[in-house]
Amino acid sequence: MQIREATAADAAHLVRFINMAADDLPLHFWQKTVGPEGDPWALGAERAARESGNFSYRNAWLAEVEGAVAACLLGYPAEEEPGPIAPETPAIFVPLLQLEALAPGSWYLNVLATYAPFRGKGLGRALLAHAETVARQGGHGAVSLIAADTHHAALRLYAAQGYHEVARRAVVKDDWCVDAQEWILFSKPC
Repeated sequence: MQIREATAADAAHLVRFINMAADDLPLHFWQKTVGPEGDPWALGAERAARESGNFSYRNAWLAEVEGAVAACLLGYPAEEEPGPIAPETPAIFVPLLQLEALAPGSWYLNVLATYAPFRGKGLGRALLAHAETVARQGGHGAVSLIAADTHHAALRLYAAQGYHEVARRAVVKDDWCVDAQEWILFSKPC
């Protein structure tokens, strides 16, 4: 396994990983943004290929196995002093933003996802360790992340790697079809 920085050319992989990590919430949002005639995957890829922004490829690393992209880590520094949530923010995102605000100054691990054929091979554990290294090198005292209560394998991984639960918020579903009931914020000093 090799971990490398993502490039703009990796945008198609990044959008799949971003969507996997959040149970199709990004795809749901992108579809609403582009409308029924638009291509939500193209919008996601455009965002991932940007030079700036939280979901930019510049904030992502990919794990490769024998040259094949297998898993993704995407993260960035959380705001030191989170401001109020904008009133026009879609309700579906409010609980996530509330949880993010509870980990100011941490290095926020937004996406950790592995393609199905590569699961159970230690890639998630290796990418978590990489995230902790990136956080320390950036002067952050902790790594934070949010997981859905239905991501049982991920929850076991986070607990085994020393992450502790900080808070929970109810999932706002609106017209998004998902089994999850709660978002859970985890943190680990690094």
